Amino acid sequence: MRHRIAFSSLFVCALAACGDPTSLIGPSESALSKRGASQAAATEKQLLVTGLVETQGSAVGPGGDLFVTANQTGSIWRIDPKTGARTLFATGLPPRIRGVGEEDLFYIGAGVVDVAFIGSTAYALVTGVGEDIGGSEVVGIYRIDGPNSSTIIADIGAWSAANPPPDFFVPTGWQYAIEPYRGGFLVTDGHHNRVLWVTRDGEITQLIQFGDVVPTGLAVWGNSIYVSQAGPIPHLPETGKVVTLDQKSGTATEVASGIRLAVDVEFGRGRTLFALAQGFWAGPFEGTPAQPNTGALMRVHEDGTLTTVVGGLDRPTSVEIIGDTAYVITFGGEVWTVDNIAGPPYGH
Repeated sequence: MRHRIAFSSLFVCALAACGDPTSLIGPSESALSKRGASQAAATEKQLLVTGLVETQGSAVGPGGDLFVTANQTGSIWRIDPKTGARTLFATGLPPRIRGVGEEDLFYIGAGVVDVAFIGSTAYALVTGVGEDIGGSEVVGIYRIDGPNSSTIIADIGAWSAANPPPDFFVPTGWQYAIEPYRGGFLVTDGHHNRVLWVTRDGEITQLIQFGDVVPTGLAVWGNSIYVSQAGPIPHLPETGKVVTLDQKSGTATEVASGIRLAVDVEFGRGRTLFALAQGFWAGPFEGTPAQPNTGALMRVHEDGTLTTVVGGLDRPTSVEIIGDTAYVITFGGEVWTVDNIAGPPYGH
């Protein structure tokens, strides 16, 4: 069975049973693929924003500001990357469904999970709110028309139900990330294990169908598409990867592996590539999170080796890069900055 994966912040595994998270920030050399081992962290992180509610996706938008989605409230925040000052950019989007007790774990990672811009117009990705799991909202892409208004431009849930993958148990899928591409959008579906191409007119096509790899974050450089993969449970380092897509053949080529529960990928200065690892996983069932404070931001080198830029991140979900600074979003409603992330001649 393939994943319905949602990267929650709830710590549902007893520490005594799961091991010491402080020793599990980065993948061990023995656990990495033959492409190379991870080197030690060398950069400090600083807290920029706290007090947001259940944040997940992000984008850099108009004015160079940071935009962050808040799943539980159906909102998008606008954040000044220099000062951390925040204003409510949009609200009224479908919030995630709330459950009782352990049932609530299933809905973590639903609602408005990501945001992207084409020009000055924002588009929100909404998932996990359909009738197939007890909701009543449309799973898809919403154009933000104003602070309290939006328009559904693509019903990804209906398309997914009508075009099912080989194995699934949520017909509408469980999408994770949206990225502008050629005037439309790329969308990953971590449950249906595929990447979709969606136009602003609502046309949807499948770019690639993976096996059980759990595609998550997206990055684009020119015509090249990069995808992070969390890998199937138990999310071993060797299954946490970054790949590039060949649209003509519908195949993927590995760039790097050894990224423990990879949730995002992003380019920095000089086309330096970075991947975000959520960390060590030992949960009781699929969709539960990594352990607290075991996430890491990693630099991907051209030969496929990895350098841990900073570790000890608490269940990160997405990352944006402005200049030589990374902005890491965590599920717990925080934004952290990591300065000087690129090596010479692009940083330091």
